[in-house]
Amino acid sequence: MKLKSLLLACALMSLHDTAWAKTTVKLGVLTDLSGPYSDLSGKGSVLATELAAEEFMKSNPSFNVQVIAADHQNKPDVGSSITRQWFDQGGVDAIVDVANSGVAMAVSNLATANNKVFLASGPASSDITNKACSANTVQWTYDTYALSKGTGSALVRSGGDKWFFITADYAFGHAMERDTSRFIKAAGGQVVGQVRAPLNAPDFSSYLLQAQSSGANVIGLANAGTDTINVVKQASEFGLTKSGMRLAGLLVFITDVQSLGIETAQGLVVTEAYYWNLNDNTRAFAKRFSERFGGNMPSQVHAGAYSATLHYLKSVAVLGSNSDGKAVVAKMEELPTDDQAFGKGIVRKDGRKLHDMYLFEVKKPSDSKGKWDLYKVLATIPADQAFRPVAESECPLLH
Repeated sequence: MKLKSLLLACALMSLHDTAWAKTTVKLGVLTDLSGPYSDLSGKGSVLATELAAEEFMKSNPSFNVQVIAADHQNKPDVGSSITRQWFDQGGVDAIVDVANSGVAMAVSNLATANNKVFLASGPASSDITNKACSANTVQWTYDTYALSKGTGSALVRSGGDKWFFITADYAFGHAMERDTSRFIKAAGGQVVGQVRAPLNAPDFSSYLLQAQSSGANVIGLANAGTDTINVVKQASEFGLTKSGMRLAGLLVFITDVQSLGIETAQGLVVTEAYYWNLNDNTRAFAKRFSERFGGNMPSQVHAGAYSATLHYLKSVAVLGSNSDGKAVVAKMEELPTDDQAFGKGIVRKDGRKLHDMYLFEVKKPSDSKGKWDLYKVLATIPADQAFRPVAESECPLLH
């Protein structure tokens, strides 16, 4: 009798454990926590990923989603080391953000080798889903093709037909200069010069003097974060913008404009994938984010981290497993996307997330109604026009 009772108790315990067992998904946010991209990504990307995890778990209580974070320091070797440790020993299923294209290329290769998932919400190089595409990588927010097509084409049409580039000297900057030059020339403009500047350079005066003497009427800023902020500030101090020279911010974030101040940034033309004040849904996500981020609004990278993570988790739930990274990405491509930050969209077979892009102009101070009321919409660029068409792609996954 005692044996029967013991067996019954063990059986009940086993049923109880099975009923309450949760599927654990571990996400690693690999980001810039201390360098030039920390405001546009950094802690905000960690929070955005956590918001997506919390939202998902509310409607999927059988899942336990864990979020960890680390600083890649904008160094591919550091990013690679962290990624290997996370995949080999840390139990990480997917890596989010990586707002540095050089680091992102390394992470994408490691995700492929380990059959994990890379949710590239931060890096910009269009090569990530073009010639370097992977069945384990999804590039979410933007890329150099979409950014350069939006800003470059618009400025040439409005008279900015002679360009001089100040380019960040690594993968992202080179890709941005290459892609923008293409659209400038296609629109009838020309590139009259360029310089390559090291990442996190404090002084751009010599580069600006070269731009000033080149005969250009547009300076193309193929950089981001504090590099862009420093160039814009120093160009203003030199009186370049007052003299009629236009600045083209090819990868500008709302956090950059906030740091610059609307007085300095007014008139800057930018292309972005997300702006907090576009519609009721974007405002709803921004409200959730800002309440936990000191009142600061999310950048497009923060929005991308949230959106990519949420769709990844939904795909894992439908698939019923997170063990096969390639299968999860295939499910992400199969399911339509829908969330507060980006609305409806799709993930293409090359891993390129497709959604509308927006051409903005920074408002004049007299037109702004508050601290974060910074942009006016110049144009909406439909998804099928914003990103590289399939016919031009070098990605073997599409052919």
